Amino acid sequence: MLEHNDAKITWLGHDGFKIESSGETLVIDPFQLKHNIPADFVLVSHEHFDHLNAEDLKKVVKPKETVVVSIEAAREEVNKVSPKEFKVVKPGDKIKLGSFEVRAVPAYNTNKFREPGKPFHPKQDGKVGYIVTTKSGVSIYHTGDSDLIPEMDNLRPEIVLLPVSGTYVMTVDEAVDATNRIKPKIAIPMHYGSIVGSENDARKFKSMVKGVDVRILTPE
Repeated sequence: MLEHNDAKITWLGHDGFKIESSGETLVIDPFQLKHNIPADFVLVSHEHFDHLNAEDLKKVVKPKETVVVSIEAAREEVNKVSPKEFKVVKPGDKIKLGSFEVRAVPAYNTNKFREPGKPFHPKQDGKVGYIVTTKSGVSIYHTGDSDLIPEMDNLRPEIVLLPVSGTYVMTVDEAVDATNRIKPKIAIPMHYGSIVGSENDARKFKSMVKGVDVRILTPE
């Protein structure tokens, strides 16, 4: 776990994170959770099974109490767990969730293809990452499943959570480039150890990044 001002950030494995602040719990992209983590708010980047599935949602959603945020393509799966509310977002949207401010940002592939001309995460699908800002102003950018994209050049979060595994998302080299462009204080590698990638990717990333505090977290 990383503690930074009023934010506690816990890696849940793969792309999953728990952010605690001001007595509230926000979970992003839960997948293969080992235990229940009741959350006040859940952010889902897109509809792929390793980011959105009812089995894991049931471990974080308190029926009729938890607010879930995602893109429209997630609606059918989210409805299986009876949240208090399902808020639909698209890139550029800003919403308030308790003490958190949340901004949805683009997440897509530029050079990762399932077949020629067909990226795993097409820009036109409107899949998202999130910038979560706490009450004290700590900004945390979860890139979602994305390559290095031009939209990252204008983002200046304190903390960035970014993939390093390649195949469907950024490679280590691309993640290093993204970190250099974003210029966070802290970078946390993700998207390894489950579907693709290993801790070696995270360690390579840490060894290559200069001038940024890289934290390799142990999953809860």
